[in-house]
Amino acid sequence: MNVLDRRTLNRTLLRRQFLLQRTELPALDVVRRLVAVQGQEPNWPYVGLWTRMVDFRHGALTELLTRREVVRSTVLRRTQHILAASDFAWLRPTVQPVVGVALTHPYYAQEIEGVDLDLLAETGRNALGGGTLTRRGLGQLLAPGFPDRNATRLAQALELLEPLVHPPPNSVWGAWGHRRETPVALAETFTGVPMAPADPRTMVLRYLAAFGPAGVMDVQAWSGLTRLREVIAPLRPELRTYRDEHGTELFDLPDLPLADPDEPAPVRFLPAYDNAALGHRDRRRVITDDDRKRIAPRSSMGVPLFLVDGFVHGSWSLAEEGLRIEPFRELSAAQHTAVQEEAERVLAFTSPGGEGTVAFA
Repeated sequence: MNVLDRRTLNRTLLRRQFLLQRTELPALDVVRRLVAVQGQEPNWPYVGLWTRMVDFRHGALTELLTRREVVRSTVLRRTQHILAASDFAWLRPTVQPVVGVALTHPYYAQEIEGVDLDLLAETGRNALGGGTLTRRGLGQLLAPGFPDRNATRLAQALELLEPLVHPPPNSVWGAWGHRRETPVALAETFTGVPMAPADPRTMVLRYLAAFGPAGVMDVQAWSGLTRLREVIAPLRPELRTYRDEHGTELFDLPDLPLADPDEPAPVRFLPAYDNAALGHRDRRRVITDDDRKRIAPRSSMGVPLFLVDGFVHGSWSLAEEGLRIEPFRELSAAQHTAVQEEAERVLAFTSPGGEGTVAFA
């Protein structure tokens, strides 16, 4: 069994994530190749696609959202993602066990204790019908049937019970960091794509295409699901197997090549919660354990990061005055120039008129 070193895993991940070379594929194809794009904040998916695509424009994703080909909803790890409507139809049922278990969290449990969840789901479906409501508006329609309950919490709980999506304008590019009140709609009626049965097999194969080679625990960390060893076991004859430097067994699709570990990797700026940073349990292929500990107090990987030579080298943030860079270690003169130039391109993309300056902490 071949042993893969960290740089081979790094370069292979970057290639499959379109972070070695920006792709000319259309935005919908890129979203589908990545399976789902993190969208905790509505604006971050735009940065995630911009850093992967040649000449990406805001309108490319906005148009997909408006045409209902791409949706924003709760899927992997119970977090918000952007994904193709056709993929949401099978992925949401696949990860529903981990989505639904959130109802046991104290945030929900105190408000829904004793509530007939089937009745809540039915009432919510009837309230939404074929239309769109804000969470607040949905909660107000749910409240009469469930007196003495927090209306907003009921609406949020419904999103964990039923496959709902967040239609535009919530997901449409606007002023940076601006969040409109979240609208919700039934996925099937909004997209016209019927919900499909759970399909963990397809999920594993699609994951490996975008993140492999990877181990069982990696797929579980990415999806939030457990017991995926039972899914991967019958797939073994179809997969190629490796081990990493620590002896962990890795799986991959047989027709996908590994990248050259010596291939140059350009500076790339990643949005918060980016796929490349969150796609594995063992994230040492892109970030060291020490750097993970460094940013852990700031909401784990929910910090925008930048890559130098393929690995996380620091964080960045946007403010009124422009873009601020915080390297985790010293940059060489050439690296400093490359980071500065890419930061200026990011700033031009994220700021109306490209206003502001780039500053190093």
